[in-house]
Amino acid sequence: MVHFLHPLLWPRALVLPDAQQDAQGHCLEEASPYSLVNICLDVLIAELDKWCSKRPDGTLCLPEHWYFPHEIADKFLERMAWQGKLTDRTASIFQGKQMSLKLINIPRVKLSAAAFTKAFCHHKLIEVNATSVDSELLAPDIIHALQSSAWIQKNLQCLVLDSVSIPPNSGLVALSHFTGLHTLSVANVSFCNEDLVSVSQLPNLGSLDISNTLVTNISALLSCKNRLRSLTMHYLKCLAMNSPQVLAVIRQLKCLLHLDISDHQQLRSDLAFYLLQQKDILPNLTSLDISGGTDVTDQAVESFLQHRPAMRFVGLLYTDAGYSDFFTAKQGLKVAGGANMSQISEALSRYRNRSCFVKEALFRLFTETLSLRAVLPVMLKLVAIGMRNHPLDLPVQFTASACALNLTRQELARGMPVRLLAEITDLLFKATKNFPYYQQLQKNCLLSLTSSRILMDVPFDRFDAAKLALRWVCRRESPKLRTMAVSITSILALKLSPEEMGQLQEELIMAIKELLTIIRQKLAENLDDVTFLFTLKALWNLTDECPLACKYFMENEGLATVIRVLETFSISVIQSKVLGLLNNVAEVRELSSKLVTEDVIERIISLLHSSNLEVSFLAAGVLAHLTCDRQHWLSRDLQRTDLLRYLHLAIQNWPSSRCDMSVLVTYRSFKAFSPLLVNFSQPEVQRWALWAIHHVCSKNPRPKDV
Repeated sequence: MVHFLHPLLWPRALVLPDAQQDAQGHCLEEASPYSLVNICLDVLIAELDKWCSKRPDGTLCLPEHWYFPHEIADKFLERMAWQGKLTDRTASIFQGKQMSLKLINIPRVKLSAAAFTKAFCHHKLIEVNATSVDSELLAPDIIHALQSSAWIQKNLQCLVLDSVSIPPNSGLVALSHFTGLHTLSVANVSFCNEDLVSVSQLPNLGSLDISNTLVTNISALLSCKNRLRSLTMHYLKCLAMNSPQVLAVIRQLKCLLHLDISDHQQLRSDLAFYLLQQKDILPNLTSLDISGGTDVTDQAVESFLQHRPAMRFVGLLYTDAGYSDFFTAKQGLKVAGGANMSQISEALSRYRNRSCFVKEALFRLFTETLSLRAVLPVMLKLVAIGMRNHPLDLPVQFTASACALNLTRQELARGMPVRLLAEITDLLFKATKNFPYYQQLQKNCLLSLTSSRILMDVPFDRFDAAKLALRWVCRRESPKLRTMAVSITSILALKLSPEEMGQLQEELIMAIKELLTIIRQKLAENLDDVTFLFTLKALWNLTDECPLACKYFMENEGLATVIRVLETFSISVIQSKVLGLLNNVAEVRELSSKLVTEDVIERIISLLHSSNLEVSFLAAGVLAHLTCDRQHWLSRDLQRTDLLRYLHLAIQNWPSSRCDMSVLVTYRSFKAFSPLLVNFSQPEVQRWALWAIHHVCSKNPRPKDV
């Protein structure tokens, strides 16, 4: 039996964030195997339909004999929301007595008011986080639903309604009914003076966040001056009070330990400047955030902190302060700023939900990591958090993509946890979908795939990646990027199933045409550079077990082009790539007859006798496939007999099938060998197929499909 510890959460505004510890914890977790609890919950989430019965309205219901204690139920709900699986249909599993919830953490979910009420409001909830829920679920609906439970009215301790929609002419005065509230956050909502007056009467309110609301006057806070310990009022753009008037109210909040008056820099607020001049205000303060304030200097901040020795955090991003040695020398002080990596880390952690500050911190991180030599998984995790929290903010996504590139360059990526790399890669692809016309963002995503660590070892959506790479193959404005795209395509092509390749019909048509154009250009220049080699490899891999790609290759005069390649270049590495491509075409019965020409056959026979084993092997493969079908040779059976004899003699001269080739020849599957193996009238063809299968199996003990 396992006991799951679930400590009661303190009001979050009172907990000073430790970005290093927080992000480090995430990275350590991602460098470890998944927990058994999470594995079990994820399996259950993936197979809910299998385990649940259906109500008449189509919603799901757990078996009656099941029971989830609140530690597991809370985590189960959170993971469903995180994975995007919480809907009206699935939320119904929380309606019965099988689940016992205490904490609801459902940011960004899409639920109706009716589903929310039925699923959650009969539970004994102590914390609700509905940040950025879909506009179908309005803030008044959430409050009304929670208010329907007398127990919740008295015992709910924490309510977070950040960025939740409120219809016009609707207020939140009903919040005053939740007499047990310790922590309330209504950032980025239409929260007015009347609402502030109402919540200020709450008898236990200790932490309040009214950032970016419609409040014009904060005088109502005097009603809770003897109990309010944390006040966050970032970007109060509608505030009608001048700085001295605001400070006159703040001065009377004697219990205040945390004060956040940070601002957007464009608002040009001087509140921080005036606050720093007050020597006797808030003597017990331990946390002050003045990021974005104007005329904030190192000298003023140092003086303020020296008069308050208990200070443990100060926010200085988007200001001229934070660069003095004082901030690094002072023990126990955390600084969110842009002066160094420690401050940037703190800023990314502290401001993860504020896009204006995330963007600034990411820009500072980008400049700090341009010549990075150290592996920093903590910073990469913070970049991922910023991207996930602001998916539709282009400046955040673009700057984050540039930071991700700096943090995962070749050798640096090797030191990163695979799960973290998978997360950042997934977020990069989501960004390209959200901003399909922003070229630089698309480029950054493509560049991330040039890391061999990411491309080969990290699980991500190869289909989306191939789609992006194929599109860049067809773009001509950047030859360097196109070469990268060709290289990536050659690798990703082997990672896709034939079915997935079939779904890329439009991209394949354009890409194969463009790849053949590149080859013709290189032939005209007589240039066998790296782009040329990558292009041949891409064509070889794209046509592997893909009749559609082979068809496009032949329709675009690909055969004549690659025969010219064989005539122009005698390098074995080029010959093997062309022969591999011709093997793929020869495997397609509808196309193989087009290879049976004097010019092609003569060229293949000459390569069959090559001293390079790989070239000889691949040439033999083309002949094996072509001679296997008698229909091609009805009028020239004598020539076919000669070819089979050449094939037999070549195989006789090869070493053991356990030998090494210069390049390991691999196969997506062994399907192409089936018609060769059953052709008992042609033992030469069978022998080549057996030699090939044995060679692949001896070099790769786990072939994908036998």
